Amino acid sequence: MSLRNALLGLLVFRPGSGYDLLKMFDTSLGYVWPAKQSQIYGELTKLDATGLIKVTEEGPRGRKQYSLTPEGHAETLRWLSETRESRPLRNPMLLQTFFLGLLPREEAVQRLLDHAEASAKEHDALVTLRDTEEWDKDMLTVCGRLVLEHGIRQRVLEQEWAHWAAEQLRTGDIAGLTEETATPDADEPSADDAVDQAHSGR
Repeated sequence: MSLRNALLGLLVFRPGSGYDLLKMFDTSLGYVWPAKQSQIYGELTKLDATGLIKVTEEGPRGRKQYSLTPEGHAETLRWLSETRESRPLRNPMLLQTFFLGLLPREEAVQRLLDHAEASAKEHDALVTLRDTEEWDKDMLTVCGRLVLEHGIRQRVLEQEWAHWAAEQLRTGDIAGLTEETATPDADEPSADDAVDQAHSGR
């Protein structure tokens, strides 16, 4: 998926200005494909230049309302029917988790608990959105509700995983998280030295 496809898809349902489309991202699409205002306006300019959308109305302060052209509609349907999007593989939190063994154990555990707390807050925000919006106005809102539900369930999974992972680090006997390596001090005899002394004392 790309920002280009998202904007074309939104314009299938109704014309809109850059501000209108930004609001749609803030309330729904932003949870699965976040975009900044500058990115949205820049992409709209590109789509207009390629003939996939067109300006149908201009208002004060440079406001432009965009509509989909037949070519843009065809491109959206082609993307939906022909493109099989691969699952994104990059996950910054999991990448950091892979290296949590470099931190003291308590700090590593807290990082996971912080992730659980952040997921809980995101979950509550999505539930509030679900309970305050109408989700049967048109097919855009119906399908938006499907996407929102994925976000809600994903946050529940994130919380469960983070608490489980924190418990694994807290109680597991995993070398190298907090304990110092077993390198003996220079003044202390090593295990081999102890064995040698035992033999020499016979």
